[in-house]
Amino acid sequence: MRFRDRAEAGRELAGLLSDLREQGALVDPLVLALPRGGIAVAEPVARALGAQLDVLIVRKIGAPHHQEFAVGALVGDDPPLFNPGTLDRLGLTEESMAPVVERERRELRRREERYRGGRPAPDPAGRTVIVVDDGLATGATARAALRHVRRRGPAHLVLAVPVGAPDSVAQLASEADTIVCPHRPVAFTAVGQWYEDFEQLTDAQVLAALGSGG
Repeated sequence: MRFRDRAEAGRELAGLLSDLREQGALVDPLVLALPRGGIAVAEPVARALGAQLDVLIVRKIGAPHHQEFAVGALVGDDPPLFNPGTLDRLGLTEESMAPVVERERRELRRREERYRGGRPAPDPAGRTVIVVDDGLATGATARAALRHVRRRGPAHLVLAVPVGAPDSVAQLASEADTIVCPHRPVAFTAVGQWYEDFEQLTDAQVLAALGSGG
């Protein structure tokens, strides 16, 4: 199983989520994409549901010398959320990761300013919030995103990803009310292996998806 691109993956998710909506499970939906990759998946989802689309900017905290491997994540002004077991296995501490955290927080703020331009984040209180990404590897960014949203009082919290590592999906079961993840291959090493086209999106593409122009 490989998706042609993120848009195809989003259309599959959109079909599954539309079924849930017809069952009355998705009242007043707000779709929050984790940019950049998640925005291309979330766009067809929001369109199919007739839902508001926005972004929730989360930054992965990558291991030294292996930045793609997440040891934690950042959202907004929240404290960094680390995986203590992963830190221990790699011989790292939260203190030793402080320079990485500061670098990622700067990038997070840059993206917030770029994508929002001063526009306030939507209020998720009392709504169905659907957090969308292009896949789930370690689950670090999704966990940080879900906890951030949960604290803001959504009526129902959904995580929707096209593909995910089975262990990571299982570990997030307690963080979301509903998880929609149609593909959970056992031989999972990276999200990109499940896409034919996995090019990194640009800021301009994110802005276009949000209806903000380039």
